Order: sequence, then structure tokens, then C-alpha cells
Amino acid sequence: MVRKIVQRVKLFSSDRKEFYLFLKDLLGFYPRNLKLYDLAFVHKSASTIDSQGNFVNNERLEYLGDAILGAIIADFLYNRFPHEDEGFLTKTRSKLVNRAFLTKLTHDMGLHVFIDSNTTKKVDKSHIYGDALEALIGAIYLDRDYHSAKFFVTKKILSQFVNLNEIEQEDSNFKSQLIEWSQKNKREVEFETSEETDEKLKQPKFNAVVKIDNVEVGRGAGTSKKEAHQQAARETLEKLKEI
Repeated sequence: MVRKIVQRVKLFSSDRKEFYLFLKDLLGFYPRNLKLYDLAFVHKSASTIDSQGNFVNNERLEYLGDAILGAIIADFLYNRFPHEDEGFLTKTRSKLVNRAFLTKLTHDMGLHVFIDSNTTKKVDKSHIYGDALEALIGAIYLDRDYHSAKFFVTKKILSQFVNLNEIEQEDSNFKSQLIEWSQKNKREVEFETSEETDEKLKQPKFNAVVKIDNVEVGRGAGTSKKEAHQQAARETLEKLKEI
């Protein structure tokens, strides 16, 4: 009891009170280890250096949260759709954990305004918000436990911010949509991919170009060839709608 009182005094007296109270309302419980939650919102571009000379940011929490989120979503879908096959479950899980969808969730929940970042690159920005949400889930797991992280994902995210009926009907595989369009309209579609070789990058960066009948139409980028292709296909489909 005394410990809880001390934690809440720290929360209300902190200069980051607004952030912590926002989290309390969002999570449904008082955060205990406030430093974990602070760290969850520090992008690598805004890293600090600790006393041992290590860079401090949310990458490790993101790694942990990514794994936990995947497990929670898999468990949720397995129980929610008892008669669906593995293909359906895998496809639906992919829609719920892809970076674009997580980024949208971060904005819908109002978390994006608290992220500490110094990057101006579009490619990096597309990942910052989704990464922070995963890092937050990692922080909840370490601060509380798996059940608290599961409660947050299922009751605070899926129940309040996700329309599963729309997710089921939505085809987010933009590359397959584009290929289907090309077959229907008898047009030749080609994907060209290149990899950035900057030694400073901890993750690989891939750039993709979509050509229709040998004419460039769309571009995309990501940390994998698959993601770069999806982004390029998405831009191409959007441009085709304007024609």
C-alpha cells in the first residue's frame, strides 16, 4: 500500500505528469517503473548515452514488444476464429501487426505526440510510431507482466480502436492487388529493388520501383524487400486510381 502511494506521488509530482496521466488513462492502471515508459518513446535518432557509454533508446523494448504483440494477436485470433484455417489466421495477424497499421493506431490513440525523435526522413518516420507502440507493449510486460500486456492489447487496443469486420474484408496485400490488376488489364508490371549500403544504418534499407510497361509509376522503401515492394505497389495503385 505504501509503495503504491509513493508511486502515485512520484507520478503527480513529475514534470512529465501530463504524459504519465495520459498513460494511466490509456493503460487502465498506474505505471510503476516510469523510466521504462519514458524509454519506450525515445527513438534512436534521439538517443542519449548512459554512464557506460551505451546508446539509450527504445530499440530493445521494441524488439521485446514485437514478439509479445505477435503472441498476443496469435492467441486472440486463434480463440476468436475457432473454425478458420491457418492461412486466414496468418493473413489476419499480418494485417494487425504490420507497421502501417500500428502507425495508424498510434495516431488514433494519441501516442504519437509524446514520441521523442530527431529524424526528418520519411522512411524513418513511417516506422517511428509503430515502433513506439511495440516498445510500449514491451515496457508494460517488464513493468507488470504478460497478462497486463495482453489486457492492454485486447481490451484497450483491439476492442476500442480496431474494427475486425473491416480487417477481415480488407485486402492489404498491395502487391497482389497490383499483379491482379496487371493480369486483368494485360499490362506488364515489374519490380526493381536496390539496397542502401550505409554502414551507419543498423537495419538494411531497401528501395523499390514499380514499372508498368517499362515506365516508372511508383516508389517505395522499407527495412525488407517485401515491405519496399508493398509500399511501391501501394503508391502505384493510388496513382492508377487518379488516371
